[in-house]
Amino acid sequence: MPTYDYECQTCGHQFEARQSMKDPHLTDCPVEACAGPVKRKIGLGSGLIFKGSGFYITDYRSDSYKAAAKQDSGGSSASPPAKS
Repeated sequence: MPTYDYECQTCGHQFEARQSMKDPHLTDCPVEACAGPVKRKIGLGSGLIFKGSGFYITDYRSDSYKAAAKQDSGGSSASPPAKS
């Protein structure tokens, strides 16, 4: 269920409510002394980051990009010479 942000138009109290998309919007402030009208704020949500194999950005890179990445990682992964 999504979480919606609300703000009271009278006292400015901000709160969140977990509601189904089918539920009607809340209309009253939960602060007992106020009980003024509330307005649902528009939220931006959160971004998604897909990691690992199985996604376009990692599986369908060009061959030249893969070769350059392999060359870059190959040089830095070499172990330092042993001290004697």
